[in-house]
Amino acid sequence: MIWREPGTRYWAPNRGGGLLVWAGIATNGRTDLYVFSGGSVTAVRYRDEILHSLVRSFISAVGTDAIFMDDNARPHRARLVRSYMESETIPQMAWPARSPDLNPIEHMWDILGRRIAGRSVLPGTLHELQQTLQEWALLSQQAINDTIASMPRRCQACISAIGYHTRY
Repeated sequence: MIWREPGTRYWAPNRGGGLLVWAGIATNGRTDLYVFSGGSVTAVRYRDEILHSLVRSFISAVGTDAIFMDDNARPHRARLVRSYMESETIPQMAWPARSPDLNPIEHMWDILGRRIAGRSVLPGTLHELQQTLQEWALLSQQAINDTIASMPRRCQACISAIGYHTRY
């Protein structure tokens, strides 16, 4: 997330990094927010820091009918990641190439972003942003459950719109 005043996009203070974060949601559960420490997310980092450290135990706790949903980002689709998912028997939702991003976590990121944007004082540094993002834990579990429950409607709307814009 980038916080800046309108019209200040290229001002020097607005250039200088960002945070890469990850979190998982499920009906009646969520992971802690994970903040990557520097650098880009490679397939190895995704496997080691997310899948091995967070997803494996989260999927076990959620139950046998859980299906892991990510997106078609390059690190998520790497051969070593697919091999790891198979070896750990983590069921994964297949995403066709160029499919609409219907992942319900995107709605939760939006809710978190709006919550932070509504603060009277916005984070001014990466450290302040990281601290503010901990509001992830305060998001309503009911909002997560409702978003997940809306997936059949979202998918039907996307199908009806032939992949074009929907109200979701």
